[in-house]
Amino acid sequence: QVQLVESGGGLVQAGGSLRLSCAASESIFSLNSMGWYRQAPGHEREYVAFISLGGGTKYADFVKGRFTISRDSARNTVYLQMNSLKPEDTAVYYCYADFRARDYWGKGTLVTVSS
Repeated sequence: QVQLVESGGGLVQAGGSLRLSCAASESIFSLNSMGWYRQAPGHEREYVAFISLGGGTKYADFVKGRFTISRDSARNTVYLQMNSLKPEDTAVYYCYADFRARDYWGKGTLVTVSS
C-alpha cells in the first residue's frame, strides 16, 4: 500500500504561482507512474499531469505551457509547478500513484485563485 501526502495549496491571485508537492511512502522508482488530478466544485475529477517511471511527462491541454510536473527521487516526491494561474484553476488537487497496477490517491490540497 502507498501513502501519498499533498501539500502546497493555498490562495493566490490570478497570474500568480504555486508549487504543489506529493510525498510518497514508497520509492518513486517502484511506482509505474504518478500524477495529478483536480476537482472543482460541481465538476468531475479531471486529469492534469502525469510522469512515468521513465520520466516522460504528459499534460492536459488546459495546463500546457503553464504547469510543470517533476520529481525528486531522493525525497520520493513529485511536484506540480503551477504558473500563470487562472480563477478556473481553482480546485482540490489530488496526487495519484500507480503501484502494482493499482491506483492510490492522496487526500488533496485546495488551490484557490482569486480574480
